[in-house]
Amino acid sequence: MEFLRQRIEANVLSISRGAGSADFLQPPGDPGLFGPDSAAWQVHSDFTAMLTGGVAALLLQMLHPLPLAGVWDHSNFQADMLGRLRRTAQFIAGTTFGSRADAERLIERVRKIHLGVTGVAPDGRAYAASDPDLLTWVHTAEVSCFLRGYLRYRNPGFAPERQDRYFDEIALVAEALGARDVPRSRAAVEAYIESMRPQLVCDDRTRQTLQLVLDAPAPHALAQPWTRLMMRAGVDLLPHWAQLMLGVTPRSPARSELLRRSVLVAAQPLRWAVRNGSIHLARRRMGLPPQG
Repeated sequence: MEFLRQRIEANVLSISRGAGSADFLQPPGDPGLFGPDSAAWQVHSDFTAMLTGGVAALLLQMLHPLPLAGVWDHSNFQADMLGRLRRTAQFIAGTTFGSRADAERLIERVRKIHLGVTGVAPDGRAYAASDPDLLTWVHTAEVSCFLRGYLRYRNPGFAPERQDRYFDEIALVAEALGARDVPRSRAAVEAYIESMRPQLVCDDRTRQTLQLVLDAPAPHALAQPWTRLMMRAGVDLLPHWAQLMLGVTPRSPARSELLRRSVLVAAQPLRWAVRNGSIHLARRRMGLPPQG
């Protein structure tokens, strides 16, 4: 059983760790940007919720033609979908659970990368990843989906005031990256996303992105059914209007609940196995007992 536990944990950690990621154990006592009592630590603590939320976030972000053009022109996500999710996971883990110095280093690194991501979208509009308005869209789409994943697959009883606190806290990262007018509450996030809907488009590239998600390869053959389940769970997290734009027929409430229960069952071995995730190491850095 210990061998199995280590194998499962190694596969999970391979997604959230990598070269240049944060040292979550150092320096002792450093609370980072948010600290252990934050809503950000709570929402970002569960791998399954974050993975499904990350899948939904990617698809929602890519409904905007300009971020889609930037990703399409300046990354290899078509050939390495898991790599794209891995890089996002490393940034989120580092800025959430890393020390303040590591979080600021990761933010500065991404800011520099953004400066080189410029071009012209197929509709003729120029884009830049450093555009404050595009940064606000990418951030808001992402964190709204992270919260949706946490509510559905980890903690449906998460208090409304804590949800608002999450959006207020996590806006710090978006603003440090250069975003402006970042929504900081559930009501503000919902109003902002609704205001952005006229700018969203589903074209051939967007549909190809959806297919890449649905066909995403697993780390190894035995994990393929689990990977497909998580990808479909991520699609199901999207608002119904976004699913319809992508050409996906929303599941009935009964089928959506069946999917939710399947994800909860599939998440149990991961929650049992992972003892050295980002939050576990960060709690050790803070001298706190293991997470319950």
